[in-house]
Amino acid sequence: MEPKHEKYRRLIDYCRDLPPLPTAVAHPCDTSSLSGALEAARIGLIAPVLVGPRARIEAVAQENSLRLGDVTIVEAAHSHAAAAAAVELVREGKAEALMKGSLHTDELMGAVVKRETGLRTARRVSHCFVMDVPGYPDALVISDAAVNIAPTLEEKMDILQNAIDLAHALQFKEVRVAVLSAMETVNPKVPSTVEAAALCKMVDRHQISGALVDGPLALDNAIDPDAARIKKIDSPVAGRANVLLVPDLEAGNMLAKSLSFLAGADAAGIVLGARVPIILTSRADSMVTRLASCAVATLVARARRESGKPVR
Repeated sequence: MEPKHEKYRRLIDYCRDLPPLPTAVAHPCDTSSLSGALEAARIGLIAPVLVGPRARIEAVAQENSLRLGDVTIVEAAHSHAAAAAAVELVREGKAEALMKGSLHTDELMGAVVKRETGLRTARRVSHCFVMDVPGYPDALVISDAAVNIAPTLEEKMDILQNAIDLAHALQFKEVRVAVLSAMETVNPKVPSTVEAAALCKMVDRHQISGALVDGPLALDNAIDPDAARIKKIDSPVAGRANVLLVPDLEAGNMLAKSLSFLAGADAAGIVLGARVPIILTSRADSMVTRLASCAVATLVARARRESGKPVR
């Protein structure tokens, strides 16, 4: 069986040879968030700027024997101020990524989506988990399980394109997206099946690009070749998907947590659709998962630079 974290370790090792990503870390005032940022800096994944109350950051470092060294600290009195200041560092060109510290996701994302002072683009902001599932041959992208609660069809277009772009940044050789529902047939009584079919037609009309997309597909015939064969689904995606687009946040959250707690998977989280990638970590994340999230952001930022396209 594949060793645990093997996909993440390959990802981290690859990114260690790239230039560190300048990253504004918002309110790293607990052990897990501060140690994660400092370890990512130590191995060369990010060049962090810590944003928050200096005294609290220094106290956490001292209590846990963490070396701050010459890491820059930008003073911010509390978590809301830290979120706003971290966003401003990006707007000033002093950071190419944001990283969540010990503040609520809503606080950070509230600063990100502010119309006048945030980091909005024309693209809908959405979240992706990059899952390392033991026994599954590829990394598995799941979207959206953390930001958009009940996305509309128009919003799913952006969520899907964000996920496809992420898969390309991760250098997937072929991006195969399954648009999930409870069944693999279009049923007018199940709106997610109708929206899945509409998304596939949008791909045919080049409104969404960069991947093979099929749906509706149920989870079993999206990822298991035997299930797809038994159901007689003729598709280049069925049974071998590496991106899963879920119908809503509830389905995505339960899928990701089921893989984590029942199958031993790890879930590196990132938010896309803003001017820069946003590294979202949980207090329950392992160190390797935190480092993998930083590595994913590094590849996203690199892909944007190499594309030469301005972020709008």
